[in-house]
Amino acid sequence: MDERELRKEIMQGVRRVVIKVGSSLLVSLGTGLNKDFISRLAGELAWLKKGGKQIVMVSSGAIAAGMGKLNLKKRPKTISELQATAAIGQSSLMHVYEEAFAPWGLKGAQVLLTHEDMRNRKRYINARNTLLTLLGMGVIPIINENDSVVVEEIKFGDNDLLAALVTSLMDADLLIILTDIDGLYDGEPKKGGRLISLVERVNKEVEGMAKGSQTEIGIGGMVSKVGAIKLAARFGVPTVVTSGRAQGVLERVFAGELSGTLFLSGGQRLRGRKKWIGLTLRPKGRLRLDMGAQEAIVKSGKSLLPSGIVAVEGNFGRGEPVSCLDPQGKEFARGLMNYDSGELRKIIGRQSSQIEEVLGYKYTDEVIHRDNLVIL
Repeated sequence: MDERELRKEIMQGVRRVVIKVGSSLLVSLGTGLNKDFISRLAGELAWLKKGGKQIVMVSSGAIAAGMGKLNLKKRPKTISELQATAAIGQSSLMHVYEEAFAPWGLKGAQVLLTHEDMRNRKRYINARNTLLTLLGMGVIPIINENDSVVVEEIKFGDNDLLAALVTSLMDADLLIILTDIDGLYDGEPKKGGRLISLVERVNKEVEGMAKGSQTEIGIGGMVSKVGAIKLAARFGVPTVVTSGRAQGVLERVFAGELSGTLFLSGGQRLRGRKKWIGLTLRPKGRLRLDMGAQEAIVKSGKSLLPSGIVAVEGNFGRGEPVSCLDPQGKEFARGLMNYDSGELRKIIGRQSSQIEEVLGYKYTDEVIHRDNLVIL
């Protein structure tokens, strides 16, 4: 199958799409929000909805819009300054979206998230239910990080990561990242670098092609995009990175044209709670396992017992997520703990029958039950 046919086949299976729009497209320093771009984008979103697609947007631009209102030339550095700037810019950003949507009969809804909304199971489900209800009403959710209240410990870091997590939250079929570059290049475009139209798997070579950047209005770059794409692939979702400056870009993507770079997904698609455990939560610690424990988990679907743990790294409580490492130190699974780190350090290498003898009590035989354990 050639690449055009592959793209067409992928696009034909897309029912729900997450579209991430970067600050560089939405805002220009000195002129504020780019209303012409947002108006053109609205027309393309209307075309997608008419074709039966459900659309979830992840939109940057609140901080950048606030910078325009405050006449700032450089992005603020401190959390409090970023919070204040986002609060100033968020209302302007949504107002421009509403104005652009109206002629097309589109309705948008602002949804602000922090990482805590993703890692707390109840809030995760509530956010998902709200977004699904909006889609059922024919409304386009416009999601941004809640910069006006976020603190360093719960920041997504950039909206590329947020977009990848939203693909998981919403069980999306495709992630599109609209930016100011044409896609992934194998070198500097101005020095003869070639656009890579298809990436089957994000490996070290692909990561080496990505170049980080931080402009005056945004913090993203190809490095953050490739990291988000790698995460989306683990969710089983392909990604297209392409320039949003060109007219009709979304129509070309869904027509299967060779627009931008298509990153294929890989592996089995996780669902429901397993997906939340394995790919949404941030591990609080790491467990180094012996070969027998790794094989029991991977090949036989067994729970993790204390006898297979070689070392405990970090401090964590009961119910918190940890990474499981193979004897070479590579992460291969994640799970939710039945014992905290202090308790676990006392029982590693022991048989389950010895737990009560060592601790004076026992919650369960398993350190991580297989129902709370996800192979990556």
